[in-house]
Order: sequence, then C-alpha cells, then structure tokens
Amino acid sequence: MKFLDLLRMSSSSLWKRKVRTILTILGVVIGVASIVVMISLGLGLSRSLLEEYESYGSLTEITVYESWNYNGNSEETKRLDNELIETIKHMDHVEAVYPTMQMSALAKYGAYENFLQIRAMPLEALENLGIEVGEGRLPSAEDNELKFFYGSTVLQDFSNSKNGSGFWQTGELPDIDLMNDPIFIIFDTDSYWQSQSGGEPGTTTAPPKKYLIETAGIEASSEEGYTRFGWYTFCDLDKLLPELKRIFKNKVIPGQPATKSGKPYKEIFYNQIIVSVDDMDNVMDVKTQIADLGYEASSNAEWIESQQKTLGYVQAVLGGIGAVSLFVAAIGITNTMMMSIYERTKEIGVMKVLGCDLRNIRSLFLLEAGFIGFIGGVIGLAFSYTISLVINKFAGGAGNFMGVNAASISYIPAWLAILSLVFAVFVGMFAGFFPALRAMRLSPLAAIRNE
Repeated sequence: MKFLDLLRMSSSSLWKRKVRTILTILGVVIGVASIVVMISLGLGLSRSLLEEYESYGSLTEITVYESWNYNGNSEETKRLDNELIETIKHMDHVEAVYPTMQMSALAKYGAYENFLQIRAMPLEALENLGIEVGEGRLPSAEDNELKFFYGSTVLQDFSNSKNGSGFWQTGELPDIDLMNDPIFIIFDTDSYWQSQSGGEPGTTTAPPKKYLIETAGIEASSEEGYTRFGWYTFCDLDKLLPELKRIFKNKVIPGQPATKSGKPYKEIFYNQIIVSVDDMDNVMDVKTQIADLGYEASSNAEWIESQQKTLGYVQAVLGGIGAVSLFVAAIGITNTMMMSIYERTKEIGVMKVLGCDLRNIRSLFLLEAGFIGFIGGVIGLAFSYTISLVINKFAGGAGNFMGVNAASISYIPAWLAILSLVFAVFVGMFAGFFPALRAMRLSPLAAIRNE
C-alpha cells in the first residue's frame, strides 16, 4: 500500500468520528499551549534579564580593581599599571584591555562651578561603551587637543558659588550651554582652595591656572531623566595624560598615589582596567586568572549566572506543569485509538484476509495518531502565540517583575515553535503505538466473525 493511500485512509477515518476526534485534538491543543506558554515565560524572563544587565554593561567585560596585599604586619597595594595590562593581554580568551583613569576637576563658568567626575579612557573603549550622543560627537583621533564629552546630567550639578543655588535647589537648570559656552577647568583643586582660603598664615598661595577645554559632545538624555553615564565627563586618556604631566610637573596628580616622602611616582597608575573577553562562557575563567594575580575583579556574568540558575528552576517547574497537560492529552489519544480499533475490528480483519501487510496496518493507526498530534500542535501553537501577546500586553503596565521588564515576560523563539510541533506529533504517534500493535495482532477470522 502506498504512503499516500495510507494518508488518505487515516485522515478519512478520523473525520468519520468528528466529535471524538475534535475532543481528542482539543486535549492536544491545551497540552501544547500549556507547555509552550509555560516555557516561554521562563525564556522571556531569562532574555529580559540579559537585556537588563547588558544595559548596565557588557556581559563579556571584567572590571579589575586595586587590591591590598597583606604581608605580616605590612600592607602593600597591588597597583594597576602597564605591566599588568600586558600580562592580561596575553591571557587566553582576552580580546582587549582598556585602562581607565578617574579624577576630579573644578569646572567654572561665570559664577557657576561644578566638580567634574572625569573618566579618561582609550578612544576604542569610549566607542565600545555604547553612549548615545545627543549633541556633537565623542572624542576622536582627529582631535589635536584634549576635549571633553559631558554626560547628560552633568549640567544639573552646576551651582552658583555666591549663593549655592542650583538645579537641586530651584528645579531649574543653570543657563549654561556646555556645547558652546567657554568652560574653564581647574585641575589643581588643592591650590585653588588654598588660594581661596588665603593659605597658611603669613603665606600667599597663587591661584592655579585655568584651562579652556573644548566640548566634543554631550550625551543624549533619557526619558527616565538619568543614564548610567550621565554623571561622568569622558575624555581621551592619551590626550589627558600629557596635559596632567605638564600641569603637575614634579607634583602628585590628583587621584595618583604618592611615595612615603610625598613625591609622585614616575609611572602612571590606573583606577580600573576593563578586560574584554571573547565569550561569556570564558568570563569566569579569565576572572579567576586575574584574581590569582592578587587583584580584585568583578563582572556582570556572576550575577547573570546566579539569576539564570534561579530562572532555570522556575522554567523547569513551569515546563513540568505544561508537560502534565500534554501527558493527559496522550492518554486521550490512546483511548481514542483503542476505541477506533474496537469499532473497526471487521475492517482490520478484511484488510488482513486480503493480504495487507501488517506494517501497513500499524502505519495506518500511527498516522491517525500522528494526525491528531499534528493538528492539535498547530492549533495549540497558534493559541500559544495569542496567549503570549496578551500576557505581554497586559504585563507591560506592571513595571518590573523579578527586576526585569515585564513587557517581554513571554518569548516564543522559532526553535520552541518547531520543537513543540515535532513533540506533539511524537506524543501522538507514541500514544498510538500500543493500539497499533493491538491492531496488528488481531486474528483475521476472529475479527471478521466479530460482527
């Protein structure tokens, strides 16, 4: 018997008993929809969690900090220097290493002033931060001199030095155009305050020099009113270092350590080192290598790993609940096929007497069970997408759930849709396997005499 004949016969037999077939398919629809929706909730939470953490930094980056090394009664700080950078660069799975230098400087415009939190980084590192530019641009290699890029909320911290009023007191931003107004920067803040207070009795401290630093650009503001970069002022590390060495000649640069005698070190030390790893799976391995060198290291991957374990348990429970529904549907398919065999005993006997291959009889009933699984799977999948859309629509106004965006709490990827359909057909054929064996084992003469 040809396969197309088996297909035609199996589909025709199903629709002879429409009510029973529809009820059995309904069971599969509920089972498939349950398991797909349940799994989609776990996948949606996991995806939203990754997106949430990515907004706070790359999941393949490690931040390295200074660490204290205790030797008996003495303490020695493990500094971040160029030698460490070269060591990390030669580690497996490390793609790039970026030093970061942080310091504060006083910005002045007329009576307004603000202590800037300056973060100097290599240009490549600045570009990789993913800062959304509102005005101007990021500092680039084409710049002949040092330029600043201001975060979206830097302007809020400017206050009037005469009366102390500013945005946080009045609710209004100062009348300053960071992009076009001349902003003067005082790097030597210690000398500035000494000159303002008069210095030591009997001495006079000359005010430090002010530097006019051009603005390269300003970060775009967000709907929430703040961003992760908003409070910082960024610049090119390679442009800042020569300026600082010139300004603080034979003096300690702010933020840099000093020797026991109070003199500056010859080399520059960094506040942080950003390590870019080739894959998230290798982050913990590289982090361990850095920690073994005696330095502190942290990464968002640590939080992701712990959160994903929790979500894995949640997803397993949700999937298990859906699997119960599909198991009940499988029992319904088995019952339907057994009843079909009892009702078609004479038909099976005639087929055997006419010389029909036993494998064709088995295939006939397996195809019927597979049809039930396939039709139920298709309808159940369509129902799953509908439920997912409804969940996301109504959950969108619920804010956050478990620290993630509730608007995308349900997510059905293509592989889940395909797998659910294949699984529904498999469950249907598995449920029809034993009834098909029973049909094969029926005695032809007994089957004919049955009616």
